[in-house]
Amino acid sequence: MQTVEFKTLSVLFLLAVGLVPSRAQDVDAIIEGMNVRHIGPGAMSGRVTTIDVQRDRPEVIYIGTASGGLWRSVTAGVEWEPLFDDESTQSIGALAIAPSNPDVIWVGTGEGNPRNSHSSGRGVYRSINGGATWEFMGLEGTRNIHRIIVHPTDHLTIWVGAIGTAWGDSPDRGIYKTTDGGKTWTHQLYIDERTGVADMIIDPSNPDKLIAALWSHRREPWFFTSGGEGSGLYITHDGGDNWKQLTEEEGLPSGELGRIGLTISAANPDVVYALIESSETGLYHSTDGGLNWSIIQGKQVGNRPFYYADIYADPSDEKRIFNLYSMVDLSEDGGKTFRTILPYSGVHPDHHAFYIHPDDPNFLIDGNDGGLNISRDGGVTWTFVNNLPLGQFYHISVDNAIPYRIYGGMQDNGSWVGPSEVWHVGGIRNEDWQEILFGDGFDVLPAPKDLNTAYAMYQGGGLSRIDLRNGDGTSIQPVPHDTTALRFAWNAAIAADPFDINGIYFGSQFVHHSNDRGNTWALRSPDLTTNDAEKLNQAESGGLTIDATKAENHCTILCISPNPLREGEIWVGTDDGRIQHTNDGGATWTDHAESIKRFPQGAWVPQIHVSPHDADEVYVVVNDYRRNDWRPYLYRTMDGGSSWVRLVLDGGEVTGHVLSVVQDPEVPSLLFLGTEEGLFVSFDRGANWKRWAHDVPSVPVRDMVIHPRDGDLILGTFGRAAYVIDDLAPLRSLASEGNGLMEESLRVFAVPDAYQVNFRRHAGARFPADHYWSGANYGGGARVQFYVHPDTAEVYEKDELEWSILNLEGDTLRNGALTAEGGIQTMRWRFDTNGMDWPQRELKKKKDQPSGGGPDVLPGKYTLAMSLGNHSSSTAVTVYPDPRVPHNRQAHEARNLHQRIAMEASKSVVDAMNEVQRMMTTIATVKDDLKWIPDSLKEEVTALADSLDGELTRIEEVYYQPRDYKGTGSVTERLNSILWTAFSVTGGADAPGGNAQRALERLHTEGTAFGEEVKSIQEGLWLEWLEAAEAVDRSPSRIYEGTGRH
Repeated sequence: MQTVEFKTLSVLFLLAVGLVPSRAQDVDAIIEGMNVRHIGPGAMSGRVTTIDVQRDRPEVIYIGTASGGLWRSVTAGVEWEPLFDDESTQSIGALAIAPSNPDVIWVGTGEGNPRNSHSSGRGVYRSINGGATWEFMGLEGTRNIHRIIVHPTDHLTIWVGAIGTAWGDSPDRGIYKTTDGGKTWTHQLYIDERTGVADMIIDPSNPDKLIAALWSHRREPWFFTSGGEGSGLYITHDGGDNWKQLTEEEGLPSGELGRIGLTISAANPDVVYALIESSETGLYHSTDGGLNWSIIQGKQVGNRPFYYADIYADPSDEKRIFNLYSMVDLSEDGGKTFRTILPYSGVHPDHHAFYIHPDDPNFLIDGNDGGLNISRDGGVTWTFVNNLPLGQFYHISVDNAIPYRIYGGMQDNGSWVGPSEVWHVGGIRNEDWQEILFGDGFDVLPAPKDLNTAYAMYQGGGLSRIDLRNGDGTSIQPVPHDTTALRFAWNAAIAADPFDINGIYFGSQFVHHSNDRGNTWALRSPDLTTNDAEKLNQAESGGLTIDATKAENHCTILCISPNPLREGEIWVGTDDGRIQHTNDGGATWTDHAESIKRFPQGAWVPQIHVSPHDADEVYVVVNDYRRNDWRPYLYRTMDGGSSWVRLVLDGGEVTGHVLSVVQDPEVPSLLFLGTEEGLFVSFDRGANWKRWAHDVPSVPVRDMVIHPRDGDLILGTFGRAAYVIDDLAPLRSLASEGNGLMEESLRVFAVPDAYQVNFRRHAGARFPADHYWSGANYGGGARVQFYVHPDTAEVYEKDELEWSILNLEGDTLRNGALTAEGGIQTMRWRFDTNGMDWPQRELKKKKDQPSGGGPDVLPGKYTLAMSLGNHSSSTAVTVYPDPRVPHNRQAHEARNLHQRIAMEASKSVVDAMNEVQRMMTTIATVKDDLKWIPDSLKEEVTALADSLDGELTRIEEVYYQPRDYKGTGSVTERLNSILWTAFSVTGGADAPGGNAQRALERLHTEGTAFGEEVKSIQEGLWLEWLEAAEAVDRSPSRIYEGTGRH
């Protein structure tokens, strides 16, 4: 049934955009031809949730992340690769390598740290080949899995500890067990619909004995509760068939319990520790294997049990334990006292995962909200892994710099600005990104038409105006106008006023407007939320342990969207289900939520996108997973809010709750949709959707923007940092033309503006070895995308696709050839004209082989033309000078003139070297042909050949190093160095000077002499040998002439 539905949807999608089903592969070929760049950053990483290491090969490390997938290093943490990109979710809560077979790896999806922004998963997966491929093994309804244990000697026996969703009741919680490798599961321990597994450990000396911590908890959009009747500690001695609850009778605290962290000592399995949240949270231990307990202390036990309650025992010392919370503390006396080994400085705080190698307890790995750290000395010193791009962007935005810059804020990792591309070698490195504000980062708004200013915020509305030149920040958070306290969302709303370059909007429960960049504020609305008093008790949030960090702030504005086409019109979305709208600058407001059919009243409205094409066309993103409704919601009005349609339906192509939407500013039918499970594209204004599977994993796409000038799509993902999909021109053509594009044999798309820039050296270490991050760069030159119909490519598979660059007069300046393949291809023109054929040791294989590049063209307008068989297409190319420095056109022209003179002066050298190669090739061929002739008949020709070979080798070495040279480097100046110098002296931006002129003169002198010497050999010894050879074999002249026809 599911297969039939999928095929039907696929057919509807293709028909809707004017494509017949037979073109499905062509659509995929276009998408797969798009250039997707993962740009990072890697230096500010993201939350690591689980760690495991192959015991007998400790260089093999696996880590799971909150929403960035599963990663592996086989180089002890130096290099990393993602392993889970093809699966439907990237939120990893637990992983375990089978102790009896390290090729078997189990992964539980959905992280088990239920903060306000945590992600959920889709059950449990298994790999039997070390992570190369994965198989879904069920338990999809669990959503969040915090622990997995694989039996130490039987890799078919596994226990899964499901914490379950924090957002509502669910029976899919507790402990599950399989004894057949996941074919079937037994629900071994279940308490109730809000109690799941917070921790689970196995006795290393007895695999039938497990201890589990069950936790009753509930998260609502406005409140969090830790603790309840279901919480408790359980023990089994028969592999989970029967469980006993431990209570105050066994020494545990009385009353309601919250989250519990567990660890058992491998050095002495009778020693078990438990970090227990209760009315008096404390660290407990057992010395009889968990049967009886006593409190050790209640002072140094952490601060936020709901987010981290993990303790780890050193496998070689029962008294040495690590306590993970905002910091990491170490006790060496069984928990009586602790000292901090990972403070707030140096290593990112908020720790969730820890690994101690059982055979080398000095080898430690720590996973936290900022990534991964490794210690080799027991925690005395740490190395940060700076090449894991796991950033969780809440928002993404761009400016109009050249190249444009990308701005965004990350969960617990500050606000950043970085380049969309760099004009230096080495890719987009960590050093290219700049943090501009710390805290939990959210929306960063570049000031309109001011490249030196941006607005950034941290949690709960902490807004600052940042001077990007020196990092100076001014706090501009609105102050209450009266006694009414302002409520700002965890992720507050900000927007630029499209009709005032100094105007910005900011959201609390009110819309605030400033016309002087935040120095003063005016109210533009009443309270636009429900102002529900029952949902305004954030100061009491947390349950057994108060946790009032503004994460549960409610009845607040989440998004503000001014209409760019109609002044005074503003759309507002709130976290309590309001879709507010004003047409008069805020004087009056209308809530549209109640008028939308089947709208989930009270749901989250995180994004409203007003069309840049039609002032009445508005898209509203809605999600309600925070109330356990996981369906995707996207609504649109085409009449300014009078009527609405839902654009994504349950059970359709779109999976995951909706997070973001953007409409292409050029082609209105082209839409992109971001969900919790990846990126989707529509070519028909949202009527049908197609999953984007090309180089973008199923990661949450929280925000998107299409650059208005460059036409790139920028993705702010919540788990894999930022992506850029370069130049949407092919997709725009597909959306606007449908089958028209697919029926073309050859199409060259519009070329983005191209800049003649010099790539400098990158900042930082020149030779960074392997442990560094480098995001994919756009690269230099004019980037040209073109489409070749698959049938056309097949018909002309033996032909080359020819291209040429023409000036406005129609003169051909540069030409070349490519192999044509069906679908989208990309080539780059480096701004060069046709150059010369440099001397080579070997003759060209093809006479029409394109020459090397010559002088660069001047900035201006050009045409790129392509042809394949009898099909042709062309497009304009505009070339701009390097915007970083003034362009001296006269100097540019002078450099080009110098290079053309150098090319002309080099011609005699090139021609002479070609003649040398032709003669050497002919002699070698004739020698081979004459090997069957008796020596007595070829003595003269052999002697002459040896003499000629010697002369040709000597003359060749005037230009090249000797063929049998075995040294390194050489101080002998040869003709190739003289020739190269004549060109390299024009490598800068200045006009050639006297030194350059001297280089030309020297090239002319030495080149002329070289040509004369070759001519002398041709007219002397060569003719003697040729005559002697012809007397023995009539082929030498024919062979020589043949070398000139290549």
